[in-house]
This record gives sequence, structure tokens and C-alpha cells, in this order.
Amino acid sequence: MAKNDLMGGSLWDEYSDIVADRMNNPRHQGEITEEECNKNGTKLIVADFGAESCGDAVRLFWEVDSSDVIKRAKFKSFGCGTAIASSDMMVELCVGKTVKQAVKITNIDVEKALRDDPEIPAVPPQKMHCSVMAYDVIKKAASLYLGVDEESFEEEIIVCECARVSLKTLQEVIKINDLKSVEEITDYTKAGGFCKSCIKPGGHEDREWYLVDILADVRREMDEEKMKNAADAVDGDFKTMTIVQKIKAIDAVIDESIRQFLIMDGGDMEIIDIKESDEYIDVYIRYLGACNGCASSSTGTLYSIESTLREKLATNIRVLPI
Repeated sequence: MAKNDLMGGSLWDEYSDIVADRMNNPRHQGEITEEECNKNGTKLIVADFGAESCGDAVRLFWEVDSSDVIKRAKFKSFGCGTAIASSDMMVELCVGKTVKQAVKITNIDVEKALRDDPEIPAVPPQKMHCSVMAYDVIKKAASLYLGVDEESFEEEIIVCECARVSLKTLQEVIKINDLKSVEEITDYTKAGGFCKSCIKPGGHEDREWYLVDILADVRREMDEEKMKNAADAVDGDFKTMTIVQKIKAIDAVIDESIRQFLIMDGGDMEIIDIKESDEYIDVYIRYLGACNGCASSSTGTLYSIESTLREKLATNIRVLPI
């Protein structure tokens, strides 16, 4: 069945083609029997994991040989199409690995393997928790095989116990997707979507890490990195830069000295083009939001932008709004 036959509108466009294919044509759905493993001289491991928050559940079958290598793996899923796709990819990633190697497969690995484009998430944010469930059932199977507690596999700090989301995952998701609010974090990871104790102090249990603090720390790191890149971008002679380098340098100065004031008043701006002549470097900009049509945009604001760029980059810059 074609992707567009299943769901209309833009929502379906948020799913990768790989996810759509795995929903309809899972490669590894089924089961492995004790009889098959006895015949092959291998060990059967069957692990169940259910997400109480959404009602999805997955059963994982591993056939493990005497060297602890997962020779075959199958799954049964009781859940949505995304749960099926995530479980199918999770099983595929397990095959050929030792049990201890399989435990190192994370929900991020599963989600990234489902992407068409390495830079574009495979599923909409509200479906990210399906890959977390796939990660959890691996730990359950490994704990049964090795005879240890599931918590012994936790090498990372778990911030949200309900959705089993780690500190590292949260930090990566915030950076990759440029998240700016706790609500966006919850959309992408489900962290903070259930008991809410991990959002901020004052919940029904005290925690070491809270989403508000993690978000603030990561955003601070991102801003510091941006400032460093800005310094690198303007380092050198502006006049000898290429057009692309000039645009990056101007953007860096705007981010550092101008944009925050525009945003405070409900506006913003973007660079449209740069044209050079013997006399001027003309920077064409477009005002956005409240700045568009504001009387000051052609007087005081324009003068401030132009003066700042002339001071920091080149004295012959001329800013022209369009």
C-alpha cells in the first residue's frame, strides 16, 4: 500500500518512507519456537515490554548461540504502526550482535536507522516514544539471558523514569532539533509527559535532574558555541570574504548585537541578498513580525542595524529593507 493511501494531509509527510515501508512490510515480525532452538542447539529468550502510558506492547524473541551471539530475532507488536516499524528496525539491529553489544543499542539508534535523511527525524515528535519502547525490551531480553537486573545496564543517567529517557538523549535531542521549551522536549521524547516530576522541582518526588535545568544548560552551551562561530566568521578582512562568508559574518553580528532587541518587540529580520559595487556593499533585508511595517523600521531601527554592521564589519555597508 502506498504511503499516501494510508493518511492524507501533512501529518503523514512527517513519517519517513522507511517507517511507512516497515509499518506495512515488517521484515522480522513473527516468533521463534523452543522446538526450533532445541534443533539448532541454541537458547530461546522471550521478553515482553509494555508502555502503560499508551497501551503499546512488544514481545521480543532472541535465538542465542553458545557464543552469546543473537543468530535470529523476531517480534510481535501490539500497538500502532510506528511501534511496529520501530520494533522491526530494533530486531534488525540486534541480529549478529552479542547480547552485551545489543544492550548498547539505544532508542536514538533505532530512530536514526529509520530516517530517509540523516538530518530529518523519521517520525513526528509525539511518536518518538515508540523507539524508547524498543530500547527497553532489548534490556529486558538481555537481563533474562544474563541473569542480571535490568538496571545494571544503565550506564547513563535516567531523567524521566516514566518514558525511560536519559540525560544524554535529552541533551542530543535539544541540540539536534533546536528545542526551546519543555513542551517541545515532551513532544520529541515523552519526557515530562506523564507524572511530570522530572519537569521542575516541586513534584511528588525529588530528582537530581530536571528538564528546565537541562534545557537551560544546553541552550547556554548552544549560545556559547554560536558566539564562538560568530567570532570565527568575522575573523579576518570582511572585504576579501566570499558572498557566503559575508552573509555568515553579517548574520553573526545581527545575532550577537541586534536580533535580541527586535525579538523583544515581537519582530525579527532576515538577509535576502548582498550586492557589491565600487562604492557600497548593499545588504538587502526583510523585516519580520512586528518590525514589518513599523515606522521605526525605516528610521531608528534601520540606522541602528546599519551603524552596527559598519562598526563591526565594513564602513561602506548600506542596509536596504525590501
